[in-house]
Amino acid sequence: MAEAQPAVTLDEMRDIVRRLPGPDLEAGTEARQRETQLTKPAGALGRLEEISHWMACWQGRHPPKLNHPRVAVFAGNHGVAAARAVSAYPVAVTEQMVRNFQSGGAAVNQLSRIADSDLQVYELDLGRPTADFTRGPAMDEETCARAMAYGMMAVEPGLDALCLGEMGIGNTTAAAALCAGLFDEPPALWAGPGTGVDEAGLARKVEAIGDGLAANKDALTDPFEVLRCLGGLEFAAIVGAIIAARMARTPVLLDGFACTAAAAVLWACDPRAIDHCLVAHASAEPGHRLLLERLDRDALLDLGMRLGEASGAALALQIVRAAVECHAGMATFAEAGVSKKG
Repeated sequence: MAEAQPAVTLDEMRDIVRRLPGPDLEAGTEARQRETQLTKPAGALGRLEEISHWMACWQGRHPPKLNHPRVAVFAGNHGVAAARAVSAYPVAVTEQMVRNFQSGGAAVNQLSRIADSDLQVYELDLGRPTADFTRGPAMDEETCARAMAYGMMAVEPGLDALCLGEMGIGNTTAAAALCAGLFDEPPALWAGPGTGVDEAGLARKVEAIGDGLAANKDALTDPFEVLRCLGGLEFAAIVGAIIAARMARTPVLLDGFACTAAAAVLWACDPRAIDHCLVAHASAEPGHRLLLERLDRDALLDLGMRLGEASGAALALQIVRAAVECHAGMATFAEAGVSKKG
């Protein structure tokens, strides 16, 4: 993470969330009207029709476009991973995988390429992991707010869609802790195998989350404090990116459990705050499916994936492209000389 960041506080972020713009209803109406004229029975393209309408509403234009999508992967390290052995992999893997992204060797590189999307990887102080949240807050307010501001910088002018994902050993533990804190529910309900821990490893995760909730009990006063105390740098950056995307009228595709847990922080502030986001896929991590129920969201894909690194979001981008291309490129009944339903 760059040293110089804009001066920002969590209170300033809370104020921004209270003033987020809504959808462009005029563009949405134009999309609905065009759908009735396309050469197909009403509703025949199913969810593709919903996606094209959603894209128009949140891009604020009709027809929607997908000429410049971006896949953004935020990478951070977690103090709880080293302190409590909650992952099957050592913390060093975070930085090793970042190098793999940069050299083009990861799954997300291939998926971004075939989706015709650029890929940007954002490192957040990998040499300085967050504090062990079982002993107190993972981040102080300044660190959390700076990470959010850093995430906001990923939303550059001209993006047509933003796919968000993360990399960080221990982040399914942080995601489960976030959800347990946001929904005030038992750690065992949210903890899962992550990268493949055994039964003993899962027990360590549950215990660590419980200890984290207890150690931060008096500080968990609102969703942003839950993020600060139980989350991580990459989670905060994703929250910032989601906020900035809303302000820039850039629709967002969320990846799996960790990414959706970050979005849940904003949902807990105001359920409408993530209306410009779609969940790309339902992760095999059990906590993600429970979280989708809590958020009342249906994922675009369900392929048993649990890789993270924005892989599911990059893959789902092709579904969004199909929706946009059908909506803009199909002929109307009048143009094609096809009779409408009598």
